[in-house]
Amino acid sequence: MDTRKVQKTGGSTFIVSLPKKWINEIGIKKGDSVGFIQQPDGTMLLSPKSTEKKTSRRRIVNVEGMKSEHLLRKMISIYMAGYNIIDLKADKRMIPEIREVIRSFSRKIIGPEIIEETINSVTLHDLVEPGDLPLDKGIGRMYLITKSMHTDAVTALKERNTTLAEDVIARDNEVNRLYWLVLKQYNLLLNDPGFGSKIGTTTNEALAYLLIARIIERIADHAVKIAESIKQLEEEKIDKKIMNDLLEASRIALGIVETSISAFYTKNISECNKAIDSSKDLVKIRENLMGKVAGAKSTVAVPLAYIIESIDRTGFYGTDIAEIAINHIVASEE
Repeated sequence: MDTRKVQKTGGSTFIVSLPKKWINEIGIKKGDSVGFIQQPDGTMLLSPKSTEKKTSRRRIVNVEGMKSEHLLRKMISIYMAGYNIIDLKADKRMIPEIREVIRSFSRKIIGPEIIEETINSVTLHDLVEPGDLPLDKGIGRMYLITKSMHTDAVTALKERNTTLAEDVIARDNEVNRLYWLVLKQYNLLLNDPGFGSKIGTTTNEALAYLLIARIIERIADHAVKIAESIKQLEEEKIDKKIMNDLLEASRIALGIVETSISAFYTKNISECNKAIDSSKDLVKIRENLMGKVAGAKSTVAVPLAYIIESIDRTGFYGTDIAEIAINHIVASEE
């Protein structure tokens, strides 16, 4: 670390000299302005530009001969890496399958829109400013959608409501959209420390948000698995005792997640430990359920086993959130 002594001039002005090597590398000249950005953790970021002029990051992709699924993965990766302009080009005429993948990507992701299109190219421009949705708001939105997905999936199971189950499956896309946005914000923060001041967070705090977002996305996936299993049980009869235990297991699992999320936001270690301890009750009811399901016919036992597993995983993902919260709270107390 290069250290400099603070000097005082004129009775009230403090000055610090800038490293000559850095000055030469950046190309700063006499009379140029530099910007100072105070970070949430108290440090100061020095920028050679005094204005926050938005710069565009452009990525060009040749789609000729590329498989549709490969292109989709690449576009998602480019988006999450922080590029806001994607130029997709083909050597000749772009085939309809590739155009459909591009349109599908635009529908699935928050921000990118098609702004230009020719017979052999498509240009996507991310029209959403990443800092417009703070990380805590994005995580909160993900959690609320996921919570409703799990609740409705279990309700659909109880009522054998396949229409509600399909709606749960459809909502998963919104959770994915928010998760990819959170991941993009985290990557932008790593590449641009000044971005942290825009969204009001530090790198360490953003990492905690990212880890929790990833867990919430997985909980949503398990809600989808529950909903998908309902289709196999539409015409089947489920023992009343098994159903009651399933509802109780769901209540405990979702309670663990809810307590952990709340404890993270309120920085309450006691509540985190309470959530983790609750997992013992979930283990007991899971073992009891598996014993009961083992005696059912295969057309009922198999889908119910998947449902029990998803409810169980939901609860233990909740304990993962509690552990992340404890680590984050302890680190922030230093």
